[in-house]
Amino acid sequence: MTKRPLILVTNDDGIAAPGVRALIEAVKDLGDIVVVAPDSPQSAMGHAITINSTLHLEQVTIDDSGRIEYSCSGTPADCVKLAVNEILDRRPDLCVSGINHGSNSSINVIYSGTMSAALEAGIEGIPAIGFSLLDYNYNADFTAAKKIAKRITQEVLNNTLPNDMVLNVNIPNIKEADIKGIKICRQAKANWQEEFDKRQTPQGKDYYWLTGKFVNLDKGTDTDEWALANGFVSVVPVQFDLTAHHYVQQLNTWNFND
Repeated sequence: MTKRPLILVTNDDGIAAPGVRALIEAVKDLGDIVVVAPDSPQSAMGHAITINSTLHLEQVTIDDSGRIEYSCSGTPADCVKLAVNEILDRRPDLCVSGINHGSNSSINVIYSGTMSAALEAGIEGIPAIGFSLLDYNYNADFTAAKKIAKRITQEVLNNTLPNDMVLNVNIPNIKEADIKGIKICRQAKANWQEEFDKRQTPQGKDYYWLTGKFVNLDKGTDTDEWALANGFVSVVPVQFDLTAHHYVQQLNTWNFND
């Protein structure tokens, strides 16, 4: 008998966040589910891993499914590492991360704990998808997002992915009936214009809150930002080889050796 796919579920908003509960619900019929997620929010942690302090795992039961899940004191990337090396008795067939509360489109993929968990799985040779809904509200409506997550997850299980690639899926915050479809995109060129809100403690010591404005610098109609602004779900294939291959030949013309 063929084994059901083993699906690792993780996130960066914490194991009890509504987004990850929605993702579990979305994919639970597609395979055997194992959940390993942070015990507290780890948003914008990027690909941080824990090396200077201990890591703790706790078996928990979050809902009435009776499913044993694992709460981890570390980062999203830590969760994937521990799942693969310490918890699971076989390699997952797929890792799904999210559903994130908020966008991970464009440059946000660099900072995202959600996507870093997916990328860590990819580094381990596990097909992976990161899902995000463009709604930062803790009580966001994940009804449409669950259907989209299930559809895309099924397609990845059917078709698999190359070893050096994961998918970054962002879902617009609009009514299900208004979603026009799923669009394969490239990452838009954009950045954050950052400011720091400087304040003082009662003792006169300065402290700062990071603020900023997201600026889309890309006018293309094939980007994730365009797709999301126009009612589409964006799917961007993301690689973790950061080599600027197009510039290798040019660098070889420089004189480094005299």
